[in-house]
Amino acid sequence: MNRALGVAAVLALLASGCASRGTVSHLQSEVERLRTDLTDLRAAQETTARDVTRARNDLAALDALVAEARAGVQGATTEIAGLGRRLESAEAAIRETRARVLALAPPPAPAVPQPAPGPERSRREPPAARAVGPEQAYAAAMATFRAREHGQAVLDFLDFIAKHPRHPLAANAQYWIGEAYYVQRDFRQALVEFQRVLEYGETKAPDALLKIGLSYWNLRDAPRARQAWTRVIGEYPRAEAAAKARTLLRAHAARRR
Repeated sequence: MNRALGVAAVLALLASGCASRGTVSHLQSEVERLRTDLTDLRAAQETTARDVTRARNDLAALDALVAEARAGVQGATTEIAGLGRRLESAEAAIRETRARVLALAPPPAPAVPQPAPGPERSRREPPAARAVGPEQAYAAAMATFRAREHGQAVLDFLDFIAKHPRHPLAANAQYWIGEAYYVQRDFRQALVEFQRVLEYGETKAPDALLKIGLSYWNLRDAPRARQAWTRVIGEYPRAEAAAKARTLLRAHAARRR
């Protein structure tokens, strides 16, 4: 500011015609200094502008990183919540299945004390004679099913399969497990059990597919019901279940008209 005032004073002297050569030289020096200062100021301004631009870019990059981190946290939170819901659904399904089995199973009969066998009876009835074979166990389970003790029948058939998984009657046992749930109108569990019958080969596969279709139909899933019946006809055309499947398809086709 002082330098500018000096220049203004010199200019005033020049205007009045009283300035000397020394004054003019001094004025020229001041002008050069002002030009130099102006150049320095412009350079400093450009440097500051570049710094500000760089800072803005760095800030934008930091904002992007923060946004990405927030998105990652939100995604992890959503995934954890989904896993929690799956765990709750699995636990609920286990509780529901357990409740269904308990509901099907009859209450345990009171224990009746049995007299101890005497020496004569033990000699006449060796342990080998009291053992039950697979066919007898299957027949006993069927008798329980026909007596409408479906819960106990399911347990008996499961025990038969566990002890004789490769027996020719294993497929039949699995089929009647499905029937036990079907007659109780637990069609979703019946579907699961009938589908397991298909793992045992073709012995009971046609009948199981027929019941799979009926289970879907009772669950109001007509397309899958027709798909199961069509499969029976296509894969086992000579089976009795195929004839029933044709009848069902015709009946339901007539209803749709």
